[in-house]
Amino acid sequence: MVRIFVKFLRENVYASIILLVVRVYLGWEWLSAGWGKVTKEFDATFFLQDAVTKAEGERPTVQSWWASFLEGFAIPNVELFNFLVAWGEVLVGIALIAGIFTTFAGLMGIIMNFAYLFSGTTSTNPQMVLLTIFILVAGANAGRFGLDYYVLPFLRRQFRRKGKNSETM
Repeated sequence: MVRIFVKFLRENVYASIILLVVRVYLGWEWLSAGWGKVTKEFDATFFLQDAVTKAEGERPTVQSWWASFLEGFAIPNVELFNFLVAWGEVLVGIALIAGIFTTFAGLMGIIMNFAYLFSGTTSTNPQMVLLTIFILVAGANAGRFGLDYYVLPFLRRQFRRKGKNSETM
């Protein structure tokens, strides 16, 4: 049964239409969240510090290993994270809406979702993770009605040419 569903997601044109709707929804969520951060004075310091405090107490909502990462790396480099989060959200949003490098954009989006979840924030992240899983499983079919339709075959041809040229050397 699972194999049939995966085949449907990866090959069926109707699945790609459904995935188009999912893609645009997720893309809009990422783009609007990121654009708000890019155009305003976004600072993740409080968010990161708050996540560290959630690792303490009787029932922590943040794992200690994640809190250690935040304390030891993210907080000291908060300026880098401010840039990466804001522009990462914008770029993932644009890529999903346009359907270009859809699988990679989905992967980057789900990594950001998990970072928020690891930090003890629920919000819309669980539903975004669930929807993104369908995009990742579908692979190229998720971008069939997007720029991937043109870009992926072009890139495949380029890689094949480079492979043939290296064999003749």
